[in-house]
Amino acid sequence: MKLFGSFIKSMIGGILVFLGFFALLFISFSLYDLPLKAVLYPILLCILLGLVYCAFKYYAFYKRHKEIEELKNMPAGLTESFLEVHASLDEEYCTVIRNLSRQVRTIMENIKEENAQMMDYYTLWAHQIKTPIASMRLRLKNEDSELSRNLLSELGRIERYVEMVLTYLRLEGAGSDYVFKEYDLDTIIEDSVKKFAGDFIMLKLKLNYMPVNKKVLTDEKWLSFVIEQVISNALKYTKHGEISIYVEEPLTLCIKDTGMGISSDDLPRIFERSYTGVRGRADKKASGLGLYLCGKICKNLNHEISAESEVGRGTVIRIKLDSKKRIIE
Repeated sequence: MKLFGSFIKSMIGGILVFLGFFALLFISFSLYDLPLKAVLYPILLCILLGLVYCAFKYYAFYKRHKEIEELKNMPAGLTESFLEVHASLDEEYCTVIRNLSRQVRTIMENIKEENAQMMDYYTLWAHQIKTPIASMRLRLKNEDSELSRNLLSELGRIERYVEMVLTYLRLEGAGSDYVFKEYDLDTIIEDSVKKFAGDFIMLKLKLNYMPVNKKVLTDEKWLSFVIEQVISNALKYTKHGEISIYVEEPLTLCIKDTGMGISSDDLPRIFERSYTGVRGRADKKASGLGLYLCGKICKNLNHEISAESEVGRGTVIRIKLDSKKRIIE
């Protein structure tokens, strides 16, 4: 009905002119005392022809409307080929759309090229910076002092920040390198926990973990990043107590800490991009990317991540790994 109303508005000028001609005929016949019946028959024929004409015009109007709606929802790269097939659109509009489509395609190609260059640069930078980090780690491992342990812990943080940069770039890029297989969950957990052994010792935090003896269909590299990021956050915000890693049936990995917790206002938004919350604003160093990346990775892996927390009592991060929907490459 809305479309028909728009059609009537577009035809209102022609309709008024048409009715004006009829009015002139009636007035002329009346002034000369001619029988009005003589003009009724041709008027009825004109009305019939006018209705047929309006029907054809409405069909063309409807078809044009559908083409424009299809064009609005079409990617910019396909608009030019669409215009070649649907010639009912005005040539002037087609020219404008083609020009805009070319501009959009040029902009997208430039952005793609810039992103590729940035990805290459940061990938090279990451590999280059890992060399001095590995060298310092080897030197510090030969020493056993409080200073060397602190420095090793800081090196670990640097490595995680480097990995976070690469992870962010890979996720924001068009490609992915997911390899879905069935993995032993204990192996993934243990490899992740080993990276934080020095932090647990330095912070004097207890780790509660017993083998869970579970298999999971996932990508080992990406799930390891999520687990490491959650453990890193738990260590960062837990000053005393313990961190527990366990599984809730049927297959939900839980990482629980006794840290400062998350306020009820911040909790619904912790997986949003760049959201740091009250703790992050007080810290000034938080980027808000860690949990955002975890959420996005879990979505790509078809896992579900959620958080439960209470200020002063700690936080539990749950990663549901038993999704019925599987993605296998």
